[in-house]
Amino acid sequence: MREKPEEGILKVKSILEKYPKERRFLLAILQDIQKTYNYLPREALNEVRDYLGIPLSSLYSMATFYKALSLKPKGRYVIKVCDGTACHIRGSLDIVEEIKKQLSISPGEVTKDGKFSLETVNCLGSCALAPVMVINDKYYGNLKPAMVKDILESTGD
Repeated sequence: MREKPEEGILKVKSILEKYPKERRFLLAILQDIQKTYNYLPREALNEVRDYLGIPLSSLYSMATFYKALSLKPKGRYVIKVCDGTACHIRGSLDIVEEIKKQLSISPGEVTKDGKFSLETVNCLGSCALAPVMVINDKYYGNLKPAMVKDILESTGD
């Protein structure tokens, strides 16, 4: 957690208080923590373990099973480039290469300033707009490599 430890613990506790102490709410709890921190900090997992009374190994099992959850920090802006069949055929790898060139990161990495992280995904469900990428919740379709720089520059702070 990037803030003072006591502030982080208070955020996690406020998330936990929204849920009954039942294991069936584990995924929802982890999703809320992921949304708050952009990853699942170890300290937060310890709080969840204590709150629900379940082994830490169960938390790690779930955190590594779901692609939407991450044990490593992600950028403030998560770039997901679709590499499903339609996007692949229409040049998604060229989009990935252009992002790598612009940001100096590869899929699975975060920029040094923590602003962007890059992922490739199997499908974003927007085949008609192929190739497609999503930055946080904003979709960009019918992409060409020449469009990437302007999109990245217009994203953010």
